[in-house]
Amino acid sequence: MIINFEIVKIDSEYCDYLRGFDARVTYNKNEKSLRPFLGALIEINNCKYFAPLSSPKPKHEKMKNIIDFIKIDGGKLGAINFNNMIPVKENNYVLVDLNTKLSSRDDIIYQNLLKEQLRWLNKNKSSILKASNKLYFSYVNNSLSINIRNRCCNFLLLEEKCNLYNINNNI
Repeated sequence: MIINFEIVKIDSEYCDYLRGFDARVTYNKNEKSLRPFLGALIEINNCKYFAPLSSPKPKHEKMKNIIDFIKIDGGKLGAINFNNMIPVKENNYVLVDLNTKLSSRDDIIYQNLLKEQLRWLNKNKSSILKASNKLYFSYVNNSLSINIRNRCCNFLLLEEKCNLYNINNNI
């Protein structure tokens, strides 16, 4: 049962492993630190999925919500990229503590953005869960346009690889 969304960091080694099977798996590293991923606690096909958050960009406000992309607060707070959802087990991620005292101005601004994103996500939980499930099952049932299908991670393959990764690493 979904209670609330959480912000998490996905283990970079796990992402690298998945990327070996699907190049569409998003990189979760940048020059500063690991990118946070939306910890949606979305149960799809008996598997937890997490969708990456995108920071706000001017283009987001002009874009339309579509089956694999939803703007957060009209794009003012970024977007959710459902096409890049990846399956995870509890040991593949860590929760991000959004109440940690930070000293850097940039870190505080970023932490505040994450808090605002999280508030919006929890307020709109029902539509987010519906959208993520719709994309997943449309992908699995091969009922997506070729353009959208080509943007999506291979959910079923990644579920299989997620299970193998966790078994092989005794997780």
